[in-house]
Amino acid sequence: MKKLILSLVALVVAAGVAGWFTLDKETRALLATFPTNRDLLFWNQAQRDAAFRALDRLPILAKAHVVPAGSTPSPLPPGASLKLPVDIDAYMAGQRSAALIIVQGGKVRLERYGLGFDAAGRWTSFSVAKSFTSTLVGAALRDGFIRSMDDKVSQYIPQMKGSAYDDVSIRQLLTMTSGVQWNEDYADPNSDVARFNNHKPEAGLDALVDYMRRLPRAAPAGTRWHYSTGETNLVGVLLVNATGKPLAQYLSEKIWIPAGMEQQATWLLSKSGKEISGCCLQAAARDYARMGLFVLGGAKVNGQAIVPDGWLADATTRRTPIDVPGRGYGYQWWTYDDGSFAARGIFGQGIFIDPQRQLVIASNADWGGGATEPAANRAREEFYRAVQKAVDDERKNPL
Repeated sequence: MKKLILSLVALVVAAGVAGWFTLDKETRALLATFPTNRDLLFWNQAQRDAAFRALDRLPILAKAHVVPAGSTPSPLPPGASLKLPVDIDAYMAGQRSAALIIVQGGKVRLERYGLGFDAAGRWTSFSVAKSFTSTLVGAALRDGFIRSMDDKVSQYIPQMKGSAYDDVSIRQLLTMTSGVQWNEDYADPNSDVARFNNHKPEAGLDALVDYMRRLPRAAPAGTRWHYSTGETNLVGVLLVNATGKPLAQYLSEKIWIPAGMEQQATWLLSKSGKEISGCCLQAAARDYARMGLFVLGGAKVNGQAIVPDGWLADATTRRTPIDVPGRGYGYQWWTYDDGSFAARGIFGQGIFIDPQRQLVIASNADWGGGATEPAANRAREEFYRAVQKAVDDERKNPL
C-alpha cells in the first residue's frame, strides 16, 4: 500500500499544477478521493462515487485493455417520453443512480444522469460483464473455437486436470452448477471473492487458475446452483485459450464494432494480465443500452447471428432454479418466467431486457447501502414492473 501511495504522489507532482487542469473531471475526482486500498468492496461511498467512473484512468490502480469501437454508431433515436407512475427523481435518488436509460420500440423513452455523471463518461459494469462473457462463449461456439457446451473445462485449461473442475462442463460453468465450493460474501474480507485476486500462484501458473484448482467439491456437478464470480473468470481464461485472442479484442470484433457502440470501452486486467471476465467492463451508459438492443435483436450482424441457432434462447431462459419464485439463471443471465431477463452487477448496475415489450432498461448506480443492498434491489425490481405496466397501458390506450 505504501508503494501505491508513493506512486500516486509521484504522479501528481510530475503532472504539476498545469497538468492537473488538463486531466478530465473523472480523473480529478478520483485523485481527490483516492481509495486507501485496492479492495473496492471495502471503499467508502465517496471513494466509490469517484472510482466507478474512472477505474481505468490510473494504471497504478488498475490496468485495462481497450475495446475499440467502430466509426458508425448505431442510432438511438429519441421517442416520446414514457408516462411512468413513478417519481423518477425520487427513484434515482434512492438508487443513487449515475445513469438510467429506457429504450422501447427502438427509441429512447427516458434518459437521465446523476452523481455528476453524463453520457460522455464510462461507468464500471461489475457482474454485468458476465453476460458479455457468456455471449462471447456463444460466438466462440459459432466460430468453431469451442466444440461443444458439454466439453470439459480441463480440455481448454489443462492445468485444471485433477482438480474439482476436471469433470465440470462449460455448460455447468455458465449456469454456475459446477458443485465446487465458493464463498461470494462481499462483506467478508476472507471470502473467496475478496481473496482470489490477491492469490500468489505457483511459478508459471495463472493466479486465478491456481486459486480455482485448489477449491474442494461441495456437491456433484450439475446438482446445485451456487453463484461464483470465480467461475466466470475461469470462463474468460477458457475463452482466451480457445480463441487465442484477448477478450477485449474478441469483444470488439464480435460485438462492440458490429453492434455499433458509440464509444470505446475498457476491460480491467487481473495481475496475470488477462481481462477479469466476471467483472469490470467500463462503458458508456448508452452503449450498455445498445448491448441490450443487440441481444434483444438476436445478436445479429447483417441478419446473421454471431451465436449458434437456438443458443441465445437457451442462454436467456431458465437453465437452473435459484430458489426465487418466478426467477432462474441461464448462461450468465438472470431470468424471469415472463420471458424477460437481465444482466446484474453489484452496487446497482443492470441491463433489463423484455422481448415481449421490445424494452431495454440500462442503469448504473452506486447503492448507498452496499454491494447487494436488498432495499435498493427490491426498488429496482419494482421499477422494472412499473415500466412494463406503463408500456402495456400505452398499448391499450394509444394517443
